[in-house]
Amino acid sequence: MLVVLSLIDMALVGGLLVMVLFSGYENFVSRIDIDSGAEKLAWLGKLDSGSLKQKVAASIVAISSIHLLRVFLNVEKIQDNDKIMWYVLIHLTFVVSAIGMAWVDRMN
Repeated sequence: MLVVLSLIDMALVGGLLVMVLFSGYENFVSRIDIDSGAEKLAWLGKLDSGSLKQKVAASIVAISSIHLLRVFLNVEKIQDNDKIMWYVLIHLTFVVSAIGMAWVDRMN
């Protein structure tokens, strides 16, 4: 189970990197010119800085959730319950900040 969680975690991080690289290049450097017949990613060219920020925050929350699930699966190896509390608080901080960023973006 932990190996599967690690693979999902790596896939999420890899997808996050690709999304940030491509959309950052499109938003700040130049448009990526792909022929009309060639396959193109559906989100390419549609992400502005606000939606990119929301997708990055959601990916960080997902990665944090997987890490927290990994901690809960190995709870017998953790001697100090304060560590688990800090893991949960850090995860909740990510969740609240992602919701806050989405809310602020909706206000504009």
